[in-house]
Amino acid sequence: MTLDDLFSREQQVLESAESALDSGKFPSDETRDPIRRLVVEYRKLLKTTRRMMRLSDRNERELNALAEKQRIAAEEISRKNNELEALSGKLAKYLSPQVYNSIFSGRQEVKLASQRKKLTVFFSDVAGFTELTDQLESEDLTQLLNSYLTEMAQVALQHGATIDKFIGDAILIFFGDPETKGVREDALACVRMAIAMRDKLAELQVEWKRQGIRQELQCRIGINTGYCTVGNFGSEDRMDYTIIGGAVNIASRLEHQADEGEIFISYETWAHIKDEISTEEVGPIQVKGVTQPVMTYRVLGQKGAPTLSTKVRCDKPNFQLVLDPAAMSPEERAESTSILQSALTSLRNFDS
Repeated sequence: MTLDDLFSREQQVLESAESALDSGKFPSDETRDPIRRLVVEYRKLLKTTRRMMRLSDRNERELNALAEKQRIAAEEISRKNNELEALSGKLAKYLSPQVYNSIFSGRQEVKLASQRKKLTVFFSDVAGFTELTDQLESEDLTQLLNSYLTEMAQVALQHGATIDKFIGDAILIFFGDPETKGVREDALACVRMAIAMRDKLAELQVEWKRQGIRQELQCRIGINTGYCTVGNFGSEDRMDYTIIGGAVNIASRLEHQADEGEIFISYETWAHIKDEISTEEVGPIQVKGVTQPVMTYRVLGQKGAPTLSTKVRCDKPNFQLVLDPAAMSPEERAESTSILQSALTSLRNFDS
């Protein structure tokens, strides 16, 4: 409906009134002039009303157009937010959660910068993994490695660790940056994490053996507490948040010195955890790149808790034994018990 249609009745009334005035039906000026003035004012009012209606229609069209633009903009913003959220989720998989949160919360800038901090550094690798690469197809090896790293990463994150990187089957982790609970608590959390990882690997061993992997895989772990340089290293275009320094090298060397299934820690770490963790002294170890021997301790387990790592070793000319009940399935432990009982019977027969 047009404005002319909307005000057709009013227009007809005006035309009738003007026609009556022009026809001479009102001979008296006293009668005609007030009616003429009324008609003029009414026409002005009608004109103003029509103008306001046109303005209202135009404003409504503009508001509708603006609302449509706002709707389109809101949809675009929502799409961009979803894309950013998806991208953020993907980026999070390349960064440790603590580093990721510190960057996206604005607490840490993405620039080449570093600082000195006392950290507890963790190194581990899987003994026998290199030999396993020659025995398994690449698909099976990839699945095994990913399952191992996934389980270890979950244990690490549960203990508040900052996962630095995976290097094949090796893992570099540290405690104390970008979040810290204090040097002592960081060291305790690191050692407890190492014990939990060793126990988790014992569980994985059972599953892997069910999958047909006969080779026994054990992790070696080295832990050291000391001052490190931590921050972003690299170039302006490609940087890595990591740690460097002598304390890092000591942790790596301790890991190389550890035997299968063992956790070696330095004196600096031992001093912080000795009241909570059962250990035994290994003694001073000469570490490559360090002038003084490193006093080393072997981690047995949490004090007051049963120790899952109960490996027994003996290597004599006529007697070799490697026994690790924690890595065995119940069936394997039963079979080993039977073998040991037969061996004891054989020894008693020689003595009788």
